[in-house]
Amino acid sequence: MHLSLRQIRIFEAVAQYESYTRAAEKLHMTQPAISMQIKQLEESSGLALFERQGKRMCLTHTGRDLLHYASQVLQAYNDMLVAMEECKGIKGGHLIVSVATTANYFVTQLLAEFSRQHEGINVTLDVTNRHMLLDQLENHEPDMVIMGEPPKGYNLQSERLMDNPLVVIASPNHPFTHHKKLKLEEVMTERFIIREKGSGTRGAIERHIHRFNQVCTSTLEMRSNETIKHAVEAGLGLGIVSLHTIQPELKAGRLAVLNVEHFPIRRHWHIVMRKGKRLSPIAQEFKRFVMKEAPHYVEAGK
Repeated sequence: MHLSLRQIRIFEAVAQYESYTRAAEKLHMTQPAISMQIKQLEESSGLALFERQGKRMCLTHTGRDLLHYASQVLQAYNDMLVAMEECKGIKGGHLIVSVATTANYFVTQLLAEFSRQHEGINVTLDVTNRHMLLDQLENHEPDMVIMGEPPKGYNLQSERLMDNPLVVIASPNHPFTHHKKLKLEEVMTERFIIREKGSGTRGAIERHIHRFNQVCTSTLEMRSNETIKHAVEAGLGLGIVSLHTIQPELKAGRLAVLNVEHFPIRRHWHIVMRKGKRLSPIAQEFKRFVMKEAPHYVEAGK
């Protein structure tokens, strides 16, 4: 039988998501194309790899046995790509970085400077939320991810990059800006502009205020930090964002940081990879560059 790398990727994706539709979204294919590839794979191998259980496509016992080998094949393929990049050294190659939405404010500046120093490289940058970052790590897609606290229970390795304080912000015209110190329960009566479910920032905020038996009584959900900042500036409510994302607005006087008890929330940025990940020379060089330069970029408010 003939087995293509594409079919192996599709097999692994369907096994991971237990859904033709989600696998299709992940691989940028149509759902019928995914279904057809799995059907052809089962027919050519003479093996039943999946069985439908309600809306889920679940692996059969045979499918579970073969998934291990599929993952090994894809890892070996990725290792070969890294070896090819090593032959080029740091004068060329392809760097793939994924970052949490909030980290984009300083990572793009770092990438711009790094690209100027290494003009022969190609860079792919994906900016997305925490849920998608973990999916990408699971699928061995990026060289590295820059995100908040990495979760436990995943096959990951991480290094702390720098502090990432979360602060309460308001429009400069909000009455709270005249208070020297605000109690948390007083602030929680206000409307808060928050990120969508799945965002690492939102999860950190909810865990933090629950420690003090508080909840946001009124919320307005938005999917990006930019829209949150604009909404707060317009007076729609308060926000809780990374201090790193609001330096231009603070300097221009368009936003204000409130002095609220139990704030800022002390978080950190991390560089995260799959455990045992083999980095290409250009990825190793970028990691060293970020570890050294990122704190300076944030302090300077670049």
